[in-house]
Amino acid sequence: MTEQTNLYDVVQIGYGPVSEIMALALARQGRKIAIFERWRERFPLPRAVCIDHELYRVLSALGMGEQLPAVSHPGPQYRWFNAEWRELLAIDWSAESISGGPEVNFVHQPTLERMFEDVVQACPNVELNLGWEAVEVTQTDDYAELVVRDCESGQQRTVRARYLIGADGANSLIRRAIGSTQEDRGFEADWLVIDVLPHEGVTLDIPPAAQYCNPTRPTTIVPAGVKDGRFFRRWEFMRLPHETAEDLEHEDVAWQLLEPWVRRDQATIVRHKVYTFRSLLADTWRKGRYIIVGDAAHVMPPFMGQGMCAGLRDDWNLAWKLDLLLDGKADASLLDTYQEERRPHVSDVIDLSMYLGKVICIPDAQKAAERDEAFFTGKALPPPPFPSLTSGILRRGADGQVAAPAGLLSPHGRVRRGGTEGRFDDVVGLGFVVISRSDAGDALDAEARAILEALNVRSVVMVAPGDRREDALVDLDGKYLPFMDAHGIDTMIVRPDFYLYGAVPHADQAGALIRDLDGDLERFGVRSHAAVEAMTA
Repeated sequence: MTEQTNLYDVVQIGYGPVSEIMALALARQGRKIAIFERWRERFPLPRAVCIDHELYRVLSALGMGEQLPAVSHPGPQYRWFNAEWRELLAIDWSAESISGGPEVNFVHQPTLERMFEDVVQACPNVELNLGWEAVEVTQTDDYAELVVRDCESGQQRTVRARYLIGADGANSLIRRAIGSTQEDRGFEADWLVIDVLPHEGVTLDIPPAAQYCNPTRPTTIVPAGVKDGRFFRRWEFMRLPHETAEDLEHEDVAWQLLEPWVRRDQATIVRHKVYTFRSLLADTWRKGRYIIVGDAAHVMPPFMGQGMCAGLRDDWNLAWKLDLLLDGKADASLLDTYQEERRPHVSDVIDLSMYLGKVICIPDAQKAAERDEAFFTGKALPPPPFPSLTSGILRRGADGQVAAPAGLLSPHGRVRRGGTEGRFDDVVGLGFVVISRSDAGDALDAEARAILEALNVRSVVMVAPGDRREDALVDLDGKYLPFMDAHGIDTMIVRPDFYLYGAVPHADQAGALIRDLDGDLERFGVRSHAAVEAMTA
């Protein structure tokens, strides 16, 4: 028997963290969402162990700012050692980030996902269907159609939606329906992942977060989040050429490998499993009403802790564009910018993860010695910088190239306006925002002002503590004004996903910046001109 239902705004396949955050972002827009997941029970064991500052800001903006400190803890220095414990390189995950707080926070994924799920299930416009397997997808000019089957009863159901999002993992049905191939970037290594919960009162003499690049047994030692005040630890051991994955799956083998670090009487193994770390990037992320996010679009080695983060960035980029599209304020062509912006960014993150993976995944003593010498003599190339946006809805110069600092992630911190003090996103709100350090708004002509109003763009003036300009935002954490100084910015436009659309050095150029945004959005059907003409008539 097949049951027919009404049209949803979006149907999602899969119910991992990327799907949860996609649903939450859309639900907060008022969309009607249905999620289908073949498993009735959530996978209870940790996988991802960290979120970076950018995604911490995103999750806070989605209403979880007060809960996050209870399920996360700041990252430490991330250090890479050779076999003799000489440092090869270090990444300071504890450093103050541009978004406020440390560069990285560690999490216990099942606890984090329960928090996500609680927030999603509080949304009455999200329909969650567990135990339903996606069977077949089709699409027309008007809708996407999904056939699902109850995994227990065999009952089938057909649903329709304006868009169908595949958050269905590395073996994605939606990626296959799109017809997308995958670019294999050439990284592949098997690692035994072991999550450990130390017993009460046990303190382990181990590095806070480290890669032990010993060719005898390349080893990862990192935090694995906090649950109910107890801190998990993770070890990862590379499979050596003479071993099989099956050799490493036995718990006794896991304890043998852990023995230099932690004994059986000191901790409990929560799980141990061999994973194949790979580097895959889908060639096509959208076809008509089909879209893929997360592992369906990209898979990367875990050495930068960016797998889940990359999927959440997909959500945040896609959500604000779907908001305009589903409200009838943009053409479907706006979704073309999703892959245009996200694929190069995640490609660069994969490159960074592979760089780090190649540092540690050396089981040959001679090659490891050559690596060590390269680092100690300064001949080794440093890790590539973390990427910014390089294409898409970004301001361009007369030569057609993206005009710096467009594409950079914007700063974020605490501000005060009048008697209200808090995070910028909470005080100002989400969406497009014009931030000026002068009173540039006073110099805007009627057309520029009308564009801002028609596009619902907020406009604020940022000042230093002690500046008494009325209605201005006080930069309490010193995040905004130093950033603007460093990049020669008087006025900048921040996109809804927190990236800079563009900036200008002088207040009298703000009108041109606003008109450029209007023109760039108009290419995708986001039209303010009718409203502008009415306001300026």
